[in-house]
Amino acid sequence: MFIHPTADVSERSTIGEATRIWHQAQVMPDARIGAACTLGKGCFVGTGSIVGNKVKIGNYAEIFGAVIEDEAFIGPLACLIEDSLPRSTNLDGSRRELGDWTKAPARICRGASVGAGSIILPGIIVGAWSMTAAGSVVHRNVPPHVLVGGNPARSIGFVCRCGARLIDDSPTPTCVCGSRYARLLDGLTTTQGI
Repeated sequence: MFIHPTADVSERSTIGEATRIWHQAQVMPDARIGAACTLGKGCFVGTGSIVGNKVKIGNYAEIFGAVIEDEAFIGPLACLIEDSLPRSTNLDGSRRELGDWTKAPARICRGASVGAGSIILPGIIVGAWSMTAAGSVVHRNVPPHVLVGGNPARSIGFVCRCGARLIDDSPTPTCVCGSRYARLLDGLTTTQGI
């Protein structure tokens, strides 16, 4: 494990072996980071966040309570939000504290990629091996292998597990890497390949 001297990692967090935490990254209490992860410069991993194995979190990304499964990629400056009703005070005017709101963490499924500068709203599920284009605002669940982009994000195609965009419109698209898929109502499933 490597933790840069300028990183701020809580003693109440859990960090897996072979994980690298770079300059000025911050990991809050009760966050769990898996093995062989990379946390880029200045990224923030909030209390209660769960990060799987072999996850890459880009520079200055912000993770608020999200669940990020194995092999996912979170691009630089991405933000995963967990408070769907954000306010700084309660109805009585008192300052909002940790227990004064309902958590609705986002879930980034295995192998999914969240593009640089994307915002994932509370409670959203980004499906396995899917991808959000840079700068997307994701307000609806993303099915497996679906590519979304825009503000608000909408489906603009499909992606292979290797990351290449599938341009074949047939019911069984094939990727340049040789992987083949079958279309489902809510995404794709692998039939052969990776």
